[in-house]
Amino acid sequence: MADADKTALDAAQARYAAERTKRLRADGNEQYSELAGTFADFDTDPYVEPGFTRDPIVEETTAVIVGGGFAGMMTAVELKRLGMHDFRIIEKGGDFGGTWYWNRYPGCQCDVESYTYLPLLEETGFMPTRLYSSATEIFEYCQLIGRRFELYPHALFQTEIADAVWHDDEGRWLVTTSRGDEIHCKYFVTAGGILHKAKLPGIPGIDTFEGHAFHTSRWDYRYTGGSATEPMDNLRGKKVGIVGTGATAVQAVPQLAKYAEELYVFQRTPAAIGVRDNGPTDVEWFQSLQPGWHAERVENFTRCVTGEQPDVDLVKDGWTKVNWVNTQDASSPEHREELDIIDFEIMEEIRARVDEIIDDPATAEKLKPWYGKHCKRITFHDEYLPTFNLPHVHLVDTDGQGIERITPTGAVVEGEEYELDLIVFASGFEVTTDQHRRLGFDPAGRDGVRLSERWHDGAHSLHGILSAEFPNLLMLGIVQAGFGTNFVHFLQNSARHVAWVIEHCEGAGINTIEATPEAEEGWLMELYMAVGGMPDYSGNCTPSYYNSEGNRGPKAARNLTYIGSLLDYDGFLQRWRADAAETGEHTGARTT
Repeated sequence: MADADKTALDAAQARYAAERTKRLRADGNEQYSELAGTFADFDTDPYVEPGFTRDPIVEETTAVIVGGGFAGMMTAVELKRLGMHDFRIIEKGGDFGGTWYWNRYPGCQCDVESYTYLPLLEETGFMPTRLYSSATEIFEYCQLIGRRFELYPHALFQTEIADAVWHDDEGRWLVTTSRGDEIHCKYFVTAGGILHKAKLPGIPGIDTFEGHAFHTSRWDYRYTGGSATEPMDNLRGKKVGIVGTGATAVQAVPQLAKYAEELYVFQRTPAAIGVRDNGPTDVEWFQSLQPGWHAERVENFTRCVTGEQPDVDLVKDGWTKVNWVNTQDASSPEHREELDIIDFEIMEEIRARVDEIIDDPATAEKLKPWYGKHCKRITFHDEYLPTFNLPHVHLVDTDGQGIERITPTGAVVEGEEYELDLIVFASGFEVTTDQHRRLGFDPAGRDGVRLSERWHDGAHSLHGILSAEFPNLLMLGIVQAGFGTNFVHFLQNSARHVAWVIEHCEGAGINTIEATPEAEEGWLMELYMAVGGMPDYSGNCTPSYYNSEGNRGPKAARNLTYIGSLLDYDGFLQRWRADAAETGEHTGARTT
């Protein structure tokens, strides 16, 4: 390494450490409030007519799937492929879509190319209209999947789980809901996703604001006017504040700037923003694709972004350029320095782009991200940064501290109050909080033990899917499971595994299946071995949901994801299924 490179790297890493330190908080994830209690109105579904009622259902079914997003839908599709049609889907929203039902804020789109992100494209014959589909199009595609695979007759919408209790004597779960339903099922599948439970920053005075406010996942077009595709004319003459500068705000800010009289963007930590370069689908190219293209493209993308460098990069976008170089590959201090330099150079390009676009040098400095490229999910957008050159758009940088307090008339930063008519909270979703909190209910397993009790010190699972003392509970989520840039690729693999387990147990006459405690600890060791140098890397990152807001306690040590390639994680699942099919042995699981 050249001396100049080493000097620049050392200076950047010192800046990274300083920026991290000023943002550390003792309350970690607890700094956020739920959309409940005082903020229950924030959780009202703005996309359905109020007053919906239906008669309670009392029934017995083979499986209950909680969640109607991609995870739940693909689990249902996989069950149908295996010849199983006796299942129920329970969904809080008014339709299928999950994240794409709730996220209808202006400018919203997928950040992984749509030909790779959207599942079941060959099966449906659907052609995305753009390289990165809008949320509107993705929601409509979810509805198409629901129709094509006849999932609607299985669904109970606008319904939440009140409780789920395992009854050992019956070998069944009793699931009760907010609509008074009582559903007995053999298998209980939680497919709530990771971008499901919205959160608010716990800013003092947040409940005193007398203007209008909402979370981006509950966008109130009745107030703003328009829709995701129509002008928000009601914002003309309004002073609007948006709290947060993550992936959501990066997309929403340019849209708000088109209509608000004054727009104030409250920033705690700047986003890393690469080139998006969206555009229409090449119809001739799409129609020329041969059978099997989708699975090949999905796998190729995952290989590229995990640093495998296949012979051909089929996607060739910002993600495959800014790929993941896993720190576990650092075979020596010298090699680690080489990886650090690669990381540094990519982030330098991102910071240089800010200088190229932003007119005001002081504003440009505040918009530069000072952290490693794996500390936060990199965003890609071509309109966000130029928006700050507009005279009515104001960056309110809080130097890592966040808003000091909210008053009845606005928000205060460093003693200065910014008067606002509307506050939009682009504060994201709970990702690494306790499982039962994200689910919205606390399942009771054998002998009435709640999941929160058994997981009081963090997650206990086999592959993130099975857990001891919770028979026939199958979980889809990232805790102790895989994770990747293309999250739907992970969901596809996991849904396939969960559906296979259910069909296999039914075919083999197995009444119950659960992990053994010994296997749970063995899987935890596999997770630790896959981590490599990531804890040291993450420990130098600014707080985010990637590192549980800087929390390095015992729960965080168990609530980790599989850091290796998503393909390697899926390899564990495939080998487990193959062994079970060939030998009848369910490694790490207890069956009756």
